[in-house]
Amino acid sequence: MAKVEISEKLKEEIFKKFKDESKKVFSLMFSLKENPNKGKIVGKVSEILIKEIKYGSFKFYFITDGHKLRIMDSSEIEELLIRFVRMSNKKTQQKVIDEIKELLRKFGSSSNF
Repeated sequence: MAKVEISEKLKEEIFKKFKDESKKVFSLMFSLKENPNKGKIVGKVSEILIKEIKYGSFKFYFITDGHKLRIMDSSEIEELLIRFVRMSNKKTQQKVIDEIKELLRKFGSSSNF
């Protein structure tokens, strides 16, 4: 099973925006433990993939090691870290993706996101 982390800022934003529905959102996010290949790739910085999953009209962005995702079999997948970092609606989608890319470039792909 992959390890899924959600940034504290994003958790607060989800609770504030979705209230009672937040359980469904978190359930969707944690479903990546079992299926880490889920989600659409929206960007890449070095070997770090930026992917998104959708819930209604919102998109949730996470980063993961693309190299590990490609070469690991199911017995090794527990070493994979998936970190949710941001969310957006359709209006702010590209801005959020660009901000994530910029932060990854700034901190370098060698950091443990």
